[in-house]
Order: sequence, then C-alpha cells, then structure tokens
Amino acid sequence: MQKHAVDWFEIPAADLERAVAFYEAIFGFKMHTMELANRLRMAMFPVNPAETVGGALCHHPGFYLPSQSGTLVYLNADPDLAVVLARVEKAGGKVMVPKTQISPEYGYMAVFTDSEGNRVALHSRG
Repeated sequence: MQKHAVDWFEIPAADLERAVAFYEAIFGFKMHTMELANRLRMAMFPVNPAETVGGALCHHPGFYLPSQSGTLVYLNADPDLAVVLARVEKAGGKVMVPKTQISPEYGYMAVFTDSEGNRVALHSRG
C-alpha cells in the first residue's frame, strides 16, 4: 500500500537562482542545486526521501513554464503557515488567499504566487 498519494513534485522556474532565493527566504532553509542532462537544472527541497514526499524547483528552457493555472501543490508549513506566509511578499511573491481554516481536523491553507509567477499553496495543522 502506498504511503502518500504524491511521490514527487516539480515547480517550474524561469530563473532558478531567483526562485531558490524566494523559497529559501520564506521557509528559512537551504536548497541543493544540481545540473542534469540536457540543460535541466533543479534545486531540491530539503527532505528525507525515505520518510516523506520530495520535490524540486526545475529550470529547462521551453519545458518548465511557470503558471497560475493547473495543478496546485500544497507545501508543508507546519506548525503554523502564518510564519511562512508573512515572508512571501517581502521575498517577491504575492498572497492570493490568506490563512484560512479548512476544518478543525484538516487545519489551515493559504495560496500565494511565487517569484516565478506560479500559484502555490501552503498547509499546516495550526
């Protein structure tokens, strides 16, 4: 039986360095950047792949295009997404939906536009 419905995600970046600076600023962590074949560049979100879902910012001319439509990725902002959300605009993003309670059982969510123009969401229990 699978542990998670999602195994991996990739967020497009027109400018990888700018996107890395944005996500490092709002979450307060460091990302690992790597170059792969065919000009693909990635910056990995810090996780233990054996324990949780992983993901990366991805840059490849003509292949990864930032968007405000399509699939919406929810990033974990526990214990309180308000801390991360408060950093979004200073880092170059825009808050689209403020911290909103989903329900007492499911916690809270918020939506923002990142430095690249992607629509991304946050989730936390508190």
